[in-house]
Amino acid sequence: MKKKIALLPGDGIGPLILKQGVKVLNAVGERFDHQFDYCIADIGASALQKFGNALPNSTLESCINSDATIVGAVGDPIYDNDISSKDTPDQGLLRLRKMLELNYNVRPVRTFPTLLDISPLKRRYVKDVDFVIFRELSSGIYFGRQGRADDQTAFDECRYTVTEIERVARPAFEEARKRKKKLTLVDRANVLETSRLWREVVSLIARDYPDIEYNTLFIDHALAEMIMRPQQFDVILTTNLFGDLMSDAVGVITGSVRLIPSMSVGKENIVFEPIYSAYPRGVRLSSANPIAGMLSVAMLLEYFNLKREARTVRSAITRIMKRGIGTPDLNLKYTVSTAEMGDLVATYITEGDDVIGGIAESGENLSTII
Repeated sequence: MKKKIALLPGDGIGPLILKQGVKVLNAVGERFDHQFDYCIADIGASALQKFGNALPNSTLESCINSDATIVGAVGDPIYDNDISSKDTPDQGLLRLRKMLELNYNVRPVRTFPTLLDISPLKRRYVKDVDFVIFRELSSGIYFGRQGRADDQTAFDECRYTVTEIERVARPAFEEARKRKKKLTLVDRANVLETSRLWREVVSLIARDYPDIEYNTLFIDHALAEMIMRPQQFDVILTTNLFGDLMSDAVGVITGSVRLIPSMSVGKENIVFEPIYSAYPRGVRLSSANPIAGMLSVAMLLEYFNLKREARTVRSAITRIMKRGIGTPDLNLKYTVSTAEMGDLVATYITEGDDVIGGIAESGENLSTII
């Protein structure tokens, strides 16, 4: 198989994380005889500094002309602290979603047996967690009309259409059918008119899926249940804003958002990205966890129906962590840098179990890998 992949490194740890994902893709290509060709383009703060635009037209064209796009990370504290700026790194990501017509985002949440103790929650609450969030991505309050009526009044409009709801709800039900056959709609139908429309539309669609257990939760209740009893969930379906909040909150369950990949799906385009921030400090320390980026690559492979290859990537990551090896945030026996973790996973894909033959400790660092 031959595929063209657009790479958008972005800001902070984005280029470093993306580099590890490319290592994994190249290792998969070597082992399974696939060819991945890359084009690199700017987005976010790096694009603002070069072009005065967080999403240049050249970047958009690169994405449109590729089979898939991978994003590193977007953001910069300079822009975070300047709310008067008309264009921000995050605006580049929002425009990318809108211009590529990425209708919904898929974020799988799974806990690793090796990492249960890094979660602030008790082991019994996070063991065997496996659910997925389907988040509407190109409408709602993030894309509604915004403005100031006067110096004392600001507004953000939240608007949804039946079509926008249907195009995320049906894929969510289809996914539930492949999994544990349970779907939970998260809304605020007791307060918001848009949520009432969501509930009406999704309830009608649910009739087409009589084999799926369908229920609803208000967002405040859903967030509490997701933290206290995450094992109960299978597929969560929700709006753009609520999905954003829930997707970040799941880092409490896994112990780190740097373990959570994602896929943003449109009719003709698809984008893969880890969900964490640019984390500039991680670049200086070379300590950022690249696992979410590598798991996003596994999602890409699965999207192209390369299921064996995707399983190989996930197995490599899991087995290396079972050997007690990981970046500092994972608190395992042997500590490695971002690049070393990428090298290990890539080499494991091509070489198998024998890659970790001899390990010598030097303080808390992994010093020898044969």
